[in-house]
Amino acid sequence: MNQHTLRIIENLADISAADWDALAKDDPLLSHAFFYALQESGCAAPQFGWKSQFLTLWQDDRLVGAMPLYLKMNSYGEHVFDFAWADAYRQHGLRYYPKLVCTVPFTPVSGRRLLAELDEVRRLLLSSALTYAKDTGVSSLHCLFLNEADAHEAQAQGMMLRQDVQFHWKNSGYRNFDDFLATLSRDKRKRIKQERRRVMDAGIELQCVPGENATQAQWAFFASCYLHTLQLHNSPHQLNEDFFQRIGVSMPENTLLVIASREGVPIAAALNYVTAEAMYGRSWGTFEFHSGLHFETCYYQAIEYCIAHNIKTFEGGAQGEHKLARGFLPVTTRSVHWLAHPQFAQAVENYLQREADAVSEYVDSLNVRSPFKT
Repeated sequence: MNQHTLRIIENLADISAADWDALAKDDPLLSHAFFYALQESGCAAPQFGWKSQFLTLWQDDRLVGAMPLYLKMNSYGEHVFDFAWADAYRQHGLRYYPKLVCTVPFTPVSGRRLLAELDEVRRLLLSSALTYAKDTGVSSLHCLFLNEADAHEAQAQGMMLRQDVQFHWKNSGYRNFDDFLATLSRDKRKRIKQERRRVMDAGIELQCVPGENATQAQWAFFASCYLHTLQLHNSPHQLNEDFFQRIGVSMPENTLLVIASREGVPIAAALNYVTAEAMYGRSWGTFEFHSGLHFETCYYQAIEYCIAHNIKTFEGGAQGEHKLARGFLPVTTRSVHWLAHPQFAQAVENYLQREADAVSEYVDSLNVRSPFKT
């Protein structure tokens, strides 16, 4: 392997944080601290269908490449839905699980997945992952939310491209929130003002708390309302308080809590991840329903923060066409897939071609309905 040694790592403690972060660069969602918190909190653990199989390449005992790879026994926490594929396998008497998935668990944020400085190492990482998938006999290999460069490499190695749509807000150098509102069409501007006014009239106050200032009690409150909201919607296992407390300690400079209070009592909160260039809205929860509270806590406070701190992009999370009316525009996301079974691979490839046409038409229709003034 051109003097490279392949190692499968099941415990991230076996890799130094400095070595891993040298490859992850400044992306907090690829950092050693983030993956380690997922591991140690038990969120990305075998009992919930996640078994770490981090694929690493070494040269003279120096880490030169890595992929965040998991052996999965279900499809929860991935945000690229293949439940229909698994069901089709089952109906034909075949096993879809286990499968291999390269992803950041519970985090539908696009970025690098082939972590290496050199293109030749990136190519070797992916070819090694495909070989590992074939040698272990899993049904498939999936790489989720790749950036464009990694997606092109995967296609060059025969993996099938799948596209989806998210909604992102772009900072066009706005001076303040009213400056942003002025760029929207009249009906969209009016709706946002009404939503914000309802929250204010309900006596709700909002506070943005950077991770450096967030207390253990505030993290505990966020976790409690997040888990409460998951339970209300019968959502499957995702993250827990231990995870949130860990990232609060290990990566405070990359976290932002938005806390809503009524009569001095916290009632709702949202978590965002932050870099100098982008903000990622990830999780929220509430103990009370108030009209407009979700939009204020999860979107409008984040937009104001981005404007105040000159952050260029706010990614509001997976799906959500309702974001379009609030100043978010459609962006295409990418995942790539390899299936071992040739007939199923052909069927999926045919499906993905039809799906890609539908996604393209959907994006075109969304752009026609742009919330901004023409």
